[in-house]
Amino acid sequence: MTPVVSLRSAGRSYGDGQVVHALRPTDLVVRRGDYITVTGPSGSGKSTLLNLVGLLDRPDTGTCHVLGRDTAGLPEAERGALRAELFGFVFQAFHLVPGRSALENVELGMLYGPLPPARRRALAREAIERVRLAHRADADPRTLSGGERQRVALARAVAGAPVLLLCDEPTGNLDGANTRNILELLRRLHGTGMTLVVVTHDPDVARQGTRRLRVDDGTVAEED
Repeated sequence: MTPVVSLRSAGRSYGDGQVVHALRPTDLVVRRGDYITVTGPSGSGKSTLLNLVGLLDRPDTGTCHVLGRDTAGLPEAERGALRAELFGFVFQAFHLVPGRSALENVELGMLYGPLPPARRRALAREAIERVRLAHRADADPRTLSGGERQRVALARAVAGAPVLLLCDEPTGNLDGANTRNILELLRRLHGTGMTLVVVTHDPDVARQGTRRLRVDDGTVAEED
């Protein structure tokens, strides 16, 4: 089966004089159904790896293939269309829009897709029910707890049924109880066949993965 994402000697560096290797040339295959967790010190290259896998950044060495298609040279509009069609994103900062209801925030994740408004609304309701927040669908995000906000962000990311869900420190701002809630939601999503890549500092989160990667000084290694 064609991998969801395949990095081949993909790397990313910054700087003109003193070059900083944010990610050294890396080979990584993300297969359908994987649950990959990524750990490492701050500044080690974890988010850079996630950004390359999710087409948020381009490698300056090597290639990134998505479902067999080489994306490195694609125009940004085509890369954006692939992101919208195939990927869902959850970040530590919830990125919810105040003044819009929780349900409307979930719909925003599908706003630039081909779905008609009625279908977007139906999928948004299904997603917010999936994260057990139907009773808060009309609430302004400013009135929600941190755990509830992250569940809305997760609903927004999965409402369009992405092939791959990418999470950058999804429990970083949460207490223990809310962390457990998010982990249970991620397990359930993985149980439906969704592919996950989760960057985390939390060892409990990292242990959830069926594959675990460690990034140190821009070098990626797979742990046993």
